[in-house]
Amino acid sequence: MLHIYTIDYIVIACYFLVILSFGAYFGRYAKTTSDFFFGGRRFHWWLICMSIVATGVSSHSFIKYSAMGFKYGFSSSMAYMNDWFFMPLFMFGWLPIVYYTRMKSIPEYFEKRFNPTARKLATVVQLVYMLGYISIGFLTLGVALRNILGLSLYPTVLLVAVVVAFYVRIGGEICDIFLDLIQGIMLTIAGLLLFFLGIAYIGGLDQFWALLPDSFKLPLADFNKPSDFNFVGIFWQDGIAGSVGFLFLNQGLIMRFMSCKSVNEGRIAATTNVLIFLPISAIVVSNAGWIAKAISAAHPEIIPPNFAPLDDIFVKVNFLVTQPGISGFIAAALIAALLSTVDSLINATTAIFIFDVYKPFHKKERSDAFYLKAARWTTLIVTALAVGLVPLFHSFGTIYKAHGWFHSTVIPPLVVAVFMGILWPRFTSKAAVWTFIGGGAMIVLGQFFPQLVKPFAHGTPADPNQPYIFIGALYNLVWCSVIGFVVTLFTKSKDKSAIDGLTLWSIKSAKRMYKNGTPNELIGKKPVVNWKTADLTGDAVRMSRNDMKTMQAFPGDLVYLCDKRWYLGGLKSVHARLAEPHDEDGVVYLSPDMVKGGLFTPVKPLYAEKEM
Repeated sequence: MLHIYTIDYIVIACYFLVILSFGAYFGRYAKTTSDFFFGGRRFHWWLICMSIVATGVSSHSFIKYSAMGFKYGFSSSMAYMNDWFFMPLFMFGWLPIVYYTRMKSIPEYFEKRFNPTARKLATVVQLVYMLGYISIGFLTLGVALRNILGLSLYPTVLLVAVVVAFYVRIGGEICDIFLDLIQGIMLTIAGLLLFFLGIAYIGGLDQFWALLPDSFKLPLADFNKPSDFNFVGIFWQDGIAGSVGFLFLNQGLIMRFMSCKSVNEGRIAATTNVLIFLPISAIVVSNAGWIAKAISAAHPEIIPPNFAPLDDIFVKVNFLVTQPGISGFIAAALIAALLSTVDSLINATTAIFIFDVYKPFHKKERSDAFYLKAARWTTLIVTALAVGLVPLFHSFGTIYKAHGWFHSTVIPPLVVAVFMGILWPRFTSKAAVWTFIGGGAMIVLGQFFPQLVKPFAHGTPADPNQPYIFIGALYNLVWCSVIGFVVTLFTKSKDKSAIDGLTLWSIKSAKRMYKNGTPNELIGKKPVVNWKTADLTGDAVRMSRNDMKTMQAFPGDLVYLCDKRWYLGGLKSVHARLAEPHDEDGVVYLSPDMVKGGLFTPVKPLYAEKEM
């Protein structure tokens, strides 16, 4: 049990109160399922970017990378430098496909691209993936807070789960995005603050560098040893399966991008995250382990070289190098990291259940209010199921191993099916189905018969208790790819028109479907207008001829109307379609439903931006 001061508990308690207040406040904006799951597709890039940071840097990142940093040095951060491999395909392939086709979930892509059977299989795998991810998050914070709260692991997990379920159930995606803005800033500051305070505690940067072994200063791990941390295993598990899984297949992250006001805004958010925030995040999540190693070299009586359990190293360093109150702030940041990830994952899992389980199996159409109510209750069920999986992941000994095994085992069929679906129009529906069935069978065999994985192991040693946890990703990816390729050669592909807009080679068609017409690529300006209500139907709005000329827009074009106050990040905004113009410059006519959907405030002016 750590020595914790009263001020630390006060800081942590205040943070929880802020979280619950946020949930209650922003919950009032979640009026529809579009708001609850996708934030109304209205937000600007900077708000989404900070939300991505908060979603990507979870508490398991702090705990597991600090543990590996203490054991292996700077190479602990190499997993954070992988996303740029796939970013071009994501920004110019996957993102426009999911956005322009207005998909509500990743499994929906499998039905459109392949068939209903592929969607059902993808739904099962997606639910397992999301529930496992949430469970690992709960386990991580339980491990971190058990020393702080003086409770055993499982009561701590239960307490955290209750708080998370409460505010996610209230607020949904809008709440998550604005909460993530604060938490993304908070956890970045806290991680860097811990680094600087740790350097000061050691005696300066020169002393810190001198205390680290030379092997700790390398950016990459040894190629194929030891079994629990090597370059080739981490590359296939984290760099390929993990990064692709997170970027392309994590419904929580995809819902963030679906919440953008446009594809271009999503591209800016993704680029900013990769070029600026990911390198910073690599330092933020790993530095406690590096600091701990330097302290161990200088003062082994404080942190012994064989410190255990490794998953406690972040909390140990926090309360060692900081002052009372600051340590509470950093502990609260750890809570922020978990909540930022788990809130989006619970909301995403709920979306999959509603759109891919409940709706397809209950053909009777219900009101949007019914689905919104069902979504709120489903968050509680998802939370309970994730808590039930905590003992499974706890059995791996460290969170790093649990997370590595999970990515290696669950993600490969989804990765292969999505990549082949995007890149290879010839890839068939039967091949997608057999990628799940046949690939899944080979994955299970590899778990029971590790000798099957050995030819793919690149000489990495097999841990007798948990063999080939990381390099197993390569074995699984290869078998899924081979099965998908071979079945495609012997089966008939869909007609080209049936997959229009669903592959990398038909993005233009996806844009036409999004607009339901020919896109208008002319570049115009953004006039400022005042809104008035009128008797209009659907998403139609009317603007003046001169304002439309300023935008280079015509009747039928899509337009984005947004409150002029930039700091709202697009909260008060709406997508619409231009109807026939009028002659009253500076005025846009909206239906009462459009005003309500845009959350517009009387008197406050809007700017109008042509989409296409």
